[in-house]
Amino acid sequence: MNNNVKHSFLPARRHILTAGAAVFLLTACGQESGAPPPQMTPQVTVQEMKSTSVTVMNELPGRTRAFRVAEVRPQVNGIVEKRLFTEGSEVEAGEQLYQIDDATYQAAHKKAVANLRTAELQAKRYAELSKVNAVSRQAHDDAQAAYLQAQAEVEITRINLDYTKVLSPISGRIGRSAVTEGALVINGQPNAMATVQQLDPIYVDVTQSSVEIMRLRKAMADGLVRQNAEGAARVKLHLEDGSIYQHEGTLQFSEVEVSEGTGSVTIRAQFPNPERDLLPGMFVHAQIDSGQVSGVYLLPNQALMLGNDMSTVYVVDAENRVEARQVRNVRMVNNQWVITEGLQNGDRVVVEGRQKVRPGGEVEVTVQETADSTETTSAPAQ
Repeated sequence: MNNNVKHSFLPARRHILTAGAAVFLLTACGQESGAPPPQMTPQVTVQEMKSTSVTVMNELPGRTRAFRVAEVRPQVNGIVEKRLFTEGSEVEAGEQLYQIDDATYQAAHKKAVANLRTAELQAKRYAELSKVNAVSRQAHDDAQAAYLQAQAEVEITRINLDYTKVLSPISGRIGRSAVTEGALVINGQPNAMATVQQLDPIYVDVTQSSVEIMRLRKAMADGLVRQNAEGAARVKLHLEDGSIYQHEGTLQFSEVEVSEGTGSVTIRAQFPNPERDLLPGMFVHAQIDSGQVSGVYLLPNQALMLGNDMSTVYVVDAENRVEARQVRNVRMVNNQWVITEGLQNGDRVVVEGRQKVRPGGEVEVTVQETADSTETTSAPAQ
């Protein structure tokens, strides 16, 4: 009985094994035939290179300085009677600012005038007497000298009387008064009574490296720097809030000495300031025209793999294959790098999709339009 049952199951087991082997073979064949699909060609955006010219504008931080500063001090001793100006207002040269008590100076002047009259009469009298030898020559000379001394004394007292009227030495904006009515002021005191600053025009002092100064001078000598009618380089100004100052300035001079500690030179620019928007001590950025550079190329920052001296870009050849190229980038221009070496007209440089390609690989290309080669751009120093 057991043998018969055992033999009856053998055909069924053979069918099961045969079906399993078929499934295994089909699965294996399916795996062999399911090879991965071919990879798609990377798509990139390229920029066709055209040489251009850029105007280099070195952007330097600086501070505004008053064109002229005058500290008002008393030239005679006395008590301040009046203050005749409004703090923070505009004053003119020669305008009276203070009145010092002049009673004693008026009295001294009147006395000097009286002495002058006496000396004058005596001098005339001695002059007549000397003609008939009624007085000695010495007495005549002493009378003439006394007359001249009396004249000088009158002039001194008149000057001191005028000095009781404290005048503004220059035109400009006057600050706070350091003295009030009733204060005693002394000739030669160290503290100023007030300070007047001329704000139109106004100076902007910046520092620049000696190397850049040499480049600037050479560019000006070669006629590469835009200049005004007087031959001065033009300067633009950015204010603390980021706005651009409406008036254009000019480069005035630079110090003759280079700082041993920093290797920099101080440059001064002069700006018109009719609206008094610029005040002394403001922090600003001056853009100095440092000359035009021709035959360069502009690339966005994402197109470069930055290095120390040289950087790398990807260039697509005529067969749409990628080539790594070494270029020299010197400074940024409106968020684009200025390339001076490594490229030529017609080169197609990858500006988008650089991370998807490798040197020698094939790509699909979309061409991005570039600016005209005559475009002039400004650039901050790097």
